[in-house]
Amino acid sequence: MKGLVFCEFLEMVEKEFGYETVDHIIENTNLPSNGVYTSVGTYSHEEMFALVGQLSAKTNIPVSKLFYAYGEYVFGVFGNAYKELILGYENAFDFLCRVEDTIHVQVLKLYPEAELPRIEVKNRSDEFLELVYTSKRKMSDFAEGLIQGCMKYFNENASISKEFLSEDQSQVLFTIKK
Repeated sequence: MKGLVFCEFLEMVEKEFGYETVDHIIENTNLPSNGVYTSVGTYSHEEMFALVGQLSAKTNIPVSKLFYAYGEYVFGVFGNAYKELILGYENAFDFLCRVEDTIHVQVLKLYPEAELPRIEVKNRSDEFLELVYTSKRKMSDFAEGLIQGCMKYFNENASISKEFLSEDQSQVLFTIKK
């Protein structure tokens, strides 16, 4: 995973829980990087799971809820930092349907070694969207938070449900209803 994702996670933890919590989770997690991240560096996704697990232990908030909250948070951060990538879209569904062929293409230009999830549009109408998320990292709670963050960014309300399509949870169907 790109270091930018780690940097933003630690920023969120500091905003929500304070610097002492950031220090605690880094100090109490055995990290190959020692918790030192640069935005352009690449780190194992297992470090993110370890950090979120440590934050869960410290706060008594389930890991799934923390990943969801982080996804929602980081969409807002990236949405504001990279507005030019979102400007041409009129609504959340238009944006979500183009993640694979626009956003991921731009990410790969910047970081050719990035291992991105696959987002496939299965069905779409004005009020209904089905997306299939496929990732060996199995971060569907984070993906769900990103979807919610996107809906908020476009000031739209929707219900989001997910169904695991594979036993190992590497493939998930998200159903989004406005």
